[in-house]
Amino acid sequence: MGTTSFLKRAQARLRIRNQLLRECLAELLAVFVLILITLSGSAQMVTSSGTKGDIVTAYMAGALAIMVAIHTAGGVSGAHLNPAFSFAMCLLEQFPWWKFPIFMAVQILGAFISAGAVYALYYDAIWHYSNGTLTTSGPRETASIFATYPADYLSLSNGFLDQVIGTALLIMGILAMLDTRNKGVPKGLEPVAMALLVFCIEISMGSNCSCPLNPARDFGPRLFTYVAGWGAEVFRWVEGRGRGGAWQ
Repeated sequence: MGTTSFLKRAQARLRIRNQLLRECLAELLAVFVLILITLSGSAQMVTSSGTKGDIVTAYMAGALAIMVAIHTAGGVSGAHLNPAFSFAMCLLEQFPWWKFPIFMAVQILGAFISAGAVYALYYDAIWHYSNGTLTTSGPRETASIFATYPADYLSLSNGFLDQVIGTALLIMGILAMLDTRNKGVPKGLEPVAMALLVFCIEISMGSNCSCPLNPARDFGPRLFTYVAGWGAEVFRWVEGRGRGGAWQ
């Protein structure tokens, strides 16, 4: 009885009552979970040279991570997870503009922290695979574990178009699922439907840029690789340097 009373008092004291802070923490945790699973799928594939995963398993990890992340924060922040989605909600007047930069910063921070967690988790594997050199190109590059890079043939204009179409399809699909005037997704299965939407985009549009679709998913981990030792090359578009769109 005394233990139960103590736990209730502790829970009451630790409870966060500020709604904005609750939403930010939920969004941070959800993005952390999303990127942790997504990048781990890529890390397992790359560092094992494809023996413990391939492009399909990496895409599947990223898609299923969406489902877990939505369940993590959907009831608190709405699980935006993506600055592009937050921006679309602002344009549709379903999300206040003043919250947009806050959510975007939290999403990027969550992705950055998650990249650090994946680096720690696969630290030995990354250094063993790369022969002790962190590079963004070449047969033993490891930067593509964390961020997406264009295929060898891709031009800047075609890469831009690729991302506009892919992200637009993602936002359109989500809005269609949430539109009560449409044939609705069965209650409770929305996260599964959105995971399947992401998976179908990945397996149909992944060859050009590996489907980042999410600015926070790409920029946060890319910033981490810059800080962690891969250097400024991670921010340079070099035509002909990509890996054929192989990595998520």
